[in-house]
Amino acid sequence: MGKRKIKVLSAISLGIILSISCSKLLPQLPTDDSILDGPVDGLSPEQNRIFLRGDFAFNDEVFTSSNGLGPTFVATSCGSCHAGDGKGHPFTTLTRFGQSDTLGNQFLHLGGPQLQSRALPGYKPEVLPAGATFSRFTPPANTGLGLLEAVPDATLIALSDVNDADGDGISGRPNWITLPSYTIIKTGAIHNNGKYIGRFGKKALVYDLLQQTANAYNQDMGINSSYESISTYNNLQVDPEIPNQTILDVVFYLQTLKAPVQRDQQDREVLAGKQLFIQISCSKCHIPQLQTGPSPIAAISNKTIFPYTDLLLHDMGPALDDGYTEGTALTPEWRTPALWGLGLSKNSQGGQVFLMHDGRARSITEAINLHGGEANNSRKLFQQLTESDKNKLIKFLESL
Repeated sequence: MGKRKIKVLSAISLGIILSISCSKLLPQLPTDDSILDGPVDGLSPEQNRIFLRGDFAFNDEVFTSSNGLGPTFVATSCGSCHAGDGKGHPFTTLTRFGQSDTLGNQFLHLGGPQLQSRALPGYKPEVLPAGATFSRFTPPANTGLGLLEAVPDATLIALSDVNDADGDGISGRPNWITLPSYTIIKTGAIHNNGKYIGRFGKKALVYDLLQQTANAYNQDMGINSSYESISTYNNLQVDPEIPNQTILDVVFYLQTLKAPVQRDQQDREVLAGKQLFIQISCSKCHIPQLQTGPSPIAAISNKTIFPYTDLLLHDMGPALDDGYTEGTALTPEWRTPALWGLGLSKNSQGGQVFLMHDGRARSITEAINLHGGEANNSRKLFQQLTESDKNKLIKFLESL
């Protein structure tokens, strides 16, 4: 064999050895079911570029006084409240105040509905006005939001039971809200005397992800856009501090984040826990399966999803009545949160879990035991389970 051929083979062999050695040194990529971030399947190359722009704006862009922050604010970036697109922590929990009934917020002239608890040097942060009722809202996970946005209004109407016609003690209903002027009403939207169905936020006060995003820039960071142009500091209209395209990129990013992937789906205890979840009627509000409708984004159009929510308001009883509300929701009413991704909550919450609207529950069991009102019966049935069955149900919820 010639020397040249020996050298070539040696180089190839060395490359293979180095490749194998380096692959052992490199960290393993996380599995898809262990993380919340990442795009849905089926995006086009151009859509992937928009997704990446939105990802950067959401997770990497940090605001300071030089690029529009404040002067009063809660956070300096989107990602600081949603680490890894997951739930927030008590340190990032927001305070909402000023509405104690369905007549509207009476403290808008005093900084409502959100407390800007931080301020730039030379400015003072807001304080709660005397007499204002309030509630604390822990930031939710972001994944799968576009799929929830694509569930048709007709589905939510079909799931609602305002007067409990079937007598099961559960009477979910939509929060009918007044839309901001910049809203693009979705095809197939249903209205009630000029009001439309809210589906995002703890009280379902937000219509779509454009409103959610524009509001978050404005209320959380004091960043004004052409969509939300009123300063949270002085209630005056100001020039945009962020381009519309950035807002739209973040909206697309949120619309196309993948749904959480359930783990251990064939585990016998997980399967038994799912049956217990259905048996004690948790699934009557936390609806396991929904179908999206037609969407301008083909990747989320007409998909079967498993979010475990009905996106409706339910009376959760006096223990969760903070005396504060939004829109036409009553003070003890809360929108059913999606349970998908629940088992990954601790990844973004410092290794612990902080559940319910304000993070007061420190475990899934504690969260279940806080359920009242329409969930009273389910809570009692859970408490009557054997310890073995309780563990199976919890194991199922942790698999989501």
